[in-house]
Amino acid sequence: MKTIIDTDTSTVTVADGDNQQTHNLDTAEAFEAVSRAFLRCGWDTKYVYSFTWMGRPVIQLPDDMIRIQELIYQVKPDVIVETGIAHGGSLIFYAGLLKAMGGGKVVGVDIEIRPHNREAIETHEMFPMITLIEGDSIAEDSLNKVQEHISPDDKVLVLLDGNHTKAHVTSELELYSPLVTTGSYIVATDGIMQDLTGAPRSNPDWADNNPASAAREFVQSNSNFIIEEPKAAFNEGAVQKMVTYWPDGYIKRVR
Repeated sequence: MKTIIDTDTSTVTVADGDNQQTHNLDTAEAFEAVSRAFLRCGWDTKYVYSFTWMGRPVIQLPDDMIRIQELIYQVKPDVIVETGIAHGGSLIFYAGLLKAMGGGKVVGVDIEIRPHNREAIETHEMFPMITLIEGDSIAEDSLNKVQEHISPDDKVLVLLDGNHTKAHVTSELELYSPLVTTGSYIVATDGIMQDLTGAPRSNPDWADNNPASAAREFVQSNSNFIIEEPKAAFNEGAVQKMVTYWPDGYIKRVR
């Protein structure tokens, strides 16, 4: 696929084989085409590796962080569980949101928490709201430790951001989805992998071996859940399809 951005004529042309379409820059179609190119270029240049939240690296697309903030404010969870910790930026982000909203706790699970990251998280201002669990997210012991921090009446939201293979995410969905309360979500992040086959740092099987594929198959066999990206809380523009690394990632519990 080729995307040609012509600011002289204020158009974007997308050529896919013999099919070619030209859109004015002020259209949603042009924005979607440019966004696809931006996401690929951003992956190639490691764009998401250039942000921090309250001093900790947060390896996420800023658009996704704003969108998940909107969802957290809408759902108002008592507990946020995240698999995958890395530098801890996301944990700090979620903890800060919960604190601003009046309280709650964040539980992070990772198979390895590197000593320098653990020290940075444990000495951070937000750490009183955070629990760290070191272990494989799909191990029984790890899941049991997570459940210890959830009370029967807690509203729970879960984010999966660790091992992104389809098999691992499928296991996480099966294990952690029962923790999610009705009306809340389990979010399978980084489904963008499905569009990155052939890109630097990608694997040849990513077209299917990715979190989005796991999410779609999960909802097909679990009638209590649907894939439903939350509607924008505010949108006076023409764009309806949001820029995201998390396509088909928002899995809502409906019953």
